Amino acid sequence: MLTAHAARISQSHLTGSIAAPPSKSHTLRAILFASLAKGSSKIKRYLVSPDTDAMIAACRQLGAIINLTPDTICITGVAGKPCTPADIIDVGNSGIVLRFIMAVSALLPSHTLITGDHSVRTRRPVKPLMDALNSLGGACYSLKGNDRAPLQIKGPIKSGHTCTFNGSDSQTVSGLMIAASLLEGKTDLHITHPGEIPWVGLTCHWLTQLGVNWVKHSDTHYTITGRSHWDGFDYTVPGDFSTIAFPLVAAVITQSSITITHLDFNDPQGDQKLINTLIDMGANIIRNGTELHVIPSDTLHGISIDVNDMIDAIPALSVVACFAKGKTQLYNAAIAREKECDRINAIKTELSKCGATVSDAPDSITIESGSLNASEFKSYHDHRTGMALSALALALDQPSCIQNIACINKTYRHFYDDLIALGANVELIA
Repeated sequence: MLTAHAARISQSHLTGSIAAPPSKSHTLRAILFASLAKGSSKIKRYLVSPDTDAMIAACRQLGAIINLTPDTICITGVAGKPCTPADIIDVGNSGIVLRFIMAVSALLPSHTLITGDHSVRTRRPVKPLMDALNSLGGACYSLKGNDRAPLQIKGPIKSGHTCTFNGSDSQTVSGLMIAASLLEGKTDLHITHPGEIPWVGLTCHWLTQLGVNWVKHSDTHYTITGRSHWDGFDYTVPGDFSTIAFPLVAAVITQSSITITHLDFNDPQGDQKLINTLIDMGANIIRNGTELHVIPSDTLHGISIDVNDMIDAIPALSVVACFAKGKTQLYNAAIAREKECDRINAIKTELSKCGATVSDAPDSITIESGSLNASEFKSYHDHRTGMALSALALALDQPSCIQNIACINKTYRHFYDDLIALGANVELIA
C-alpha cells in the first residue's frame, strides 16, 4: 500500500515489462454479483483497493458471507434476497459502490442509509438514480436535500413499470439493470442523454454471462425480464485498460520501450479504445497475445477526440497532448467534471503551471503543444490526475513534485514501484 505523501520525479527513460493491475470495474461487479448469487464464488487476482473494501463491507451488510486471502475472495451469496443492513453503509470514495448499492438496497422493504467520504457527499450527484427508484415505487431521499449522499432508501421497487431517467453517468444505468434483474417481472428502462456507453456494455456482458434475460433495443432503451437467479462462479479478474493508460502514456512521451502483460483484448472494457487513439496520434503500439508493446515513435500529432466512451482517459490523453504537434481537443467530456474531482479544471490548472496552452469549455478541454517546465503539481486527491501528472514529470527536463499521492491506492497501489522497476527516477516522500 502506498503511504508516501508526495513523489519527486525526474526525467527518465523506461525499459522492461510490468503486469497490468486487475480491473477495478470487474472486481467490484464480481463481488456484487457473487454476493447476489446462490451458493459460493471465488474471485481470483482481485484489485486490492479502498473501493474493493467498500464493496465488500456493503455486501456483507446485505447478507453475503465474504472471506479474503491475499489472492482470492470467497463469497457465499444471498440467492437474490439481500438482507436489511444492520448499520449505515459507507461507500467510501466509490461512485460504483454508491450507485450499485443504492439500486440493490431499493429491493428491500426496509430503510437503508448510505453515506460516503467528502467527495461522494459533495461531488457525486445521484438525482437521476433517486428519481428512477422513486418512479419504480421506492422512496429515496437525500438527507441534506442536495441530491447527494447521505441518502435514505426504502423499497421495494416493483417491476411492470417504464422508467425514464438521465443516463449520462453509466453507473446509474448499470445499477438499475442489476436491481431490475432481481424483480419479479419485466422492467423497461428509457434513457435520456446516454453516456459512457461501453461501461453499460460491461454490465450487460456480466448479465449475459450470468444468464439474465435482457434486450438492448438501442442505447436509449433496454428491457430487463426479471426473475433472474444465478449460481456462484469462479472468476479471474483481467487487467485494467483504464489503469494501464498511465505507464502506457509515460512510455509514449519519454520515447521508451516497455511491455505490459496480463491483458485480455477480447474484454469489453471501454478504455481499450485509448490504445487506438494513441496510435492515431502517432504512437507506435503493438498488441501481441495478452501483451502490449510500446516502441519509440518519431512524431505525435494533435487530433480531435470524442472521449465519452473512455472518460477516465482524459487526464492521460491531456498529458500526451502536451507532446503532440499542434492542437488536441477532447470533447463530449462533461461527466468528467463529476468524478473524484473536476478533472477538466484540475488538468487544465496543472498543465498550465508547467507552460502548456490549455483552454476549456463545459464539455471539453483543448491543449496545444509547447515548451514545458518542471513544476509542483497537485493530485486533487484524484488517482487518475495524480498518475497522469506523474507520467508528465518523467518527460520534463527538471525534477517535479506531485503532492497528495496516496489517492493512487484506489486503482494502482504499485504504480510507483512499477515505474521504478522500469527505470524511472522517482523519490517517494513520507
